[in-house]
Amino acid sequence: MPEPPPKEEENIDPARRKGYQLAYETVIYEKEGGVVIMTLNRPEVKNAFDAKMQAEMDAVITEVARDRDARVLIITGAGKAFCSGADVAYLMSLGEQHALHQTTMEEMIRGDGNVLTTVLKIRNLPKPVIAAVNGIAAGGGLALSLACDIRLASEAARFNMIFTKRGVIPESGSTYTLPRLIGTARALELIFTAETVDAAEAERIGLVNRVVPADQLMTAAKELAGKMAQNSPLALGFAKAAIYKGIAETDIAAQMDYEAYIENVLMGTDDFREGVKSFMEGRPPEFKGR
Repeated sequence: MPEPPPKEEENIDPARRKGYQLAYETVIYEKEGGVVIMTLNRPEVKNAFDAKMQAEMDAVITEVARDRDARVLIITGAGKAFCSGADVAYLMSLGEQHALHQTTMEEMIRGDGNVLTTVLKIRNLPKPVIAAVNGIAAGGGLALSLACDIRLASEAARFNMIFTKRGVIPESGSTYTLPRLIGTARALELIFTAETVDAAEAERIGLVNRVVPADQLMTAAKELAGKMAQNSPLALGFAKAAIYKGIAETDIAAQMDYEAYIENVLMGTDDFREGVKSFMEGRPPEFKGR
């Protein structure tokens, strides 16, 4: 269930709400109206993530969660890659920590500021998240895209579950998200072969929602985000929570009970009343997220 909206005093400075950038070293944060764009910005290593990038991704998601006026988050990559997974030097440092300090890998990668917490924050964020996959999405980079609610891909996008070629299994929740997205058999094939899938094949098997020309990717992502941002933010958040609960829920009766609970909550909100009133008055709704 999504967390309740933050209190008004917890919001960011209202002067920054209409359109602004925040300064980070490894990601670019931009806000256009109610749409936030986070660009992974290490193009020299195909946007591979290290500890710094993971911490900054977490910071951006936290900012989006706190900002009432941020309705949708788009994640994309700088240059010709979306994200190639973990930086090799970073992986080596984790291995050294494991050897020297007898620290378990789980302890090292489950702390704050890592891709596992980023994946969970994306999934638990009560706002739509769109992955605009502009190039290679491999390993943890593919896992990052799988955590997003919707994936748009450019014709140049490529996808690879590289893990078994590195002697490990898929992580960051991808053994959960991938089979639920494309089915068990196809997920196992991608994992067992570690072969690269092009954009057209990714669309055919349901790995991405649709493919667009490379020069139209961000336009398409922003247009889609804009359509979402027009709707009730409370309803969007609860719908997201309900869908993901339903995926994991085997009992349809329990899922219907959960849906009824959410509807009961939403029907007591100003957004619900505005939705009905605007329909009756024949005008676009003006949702406030309360």
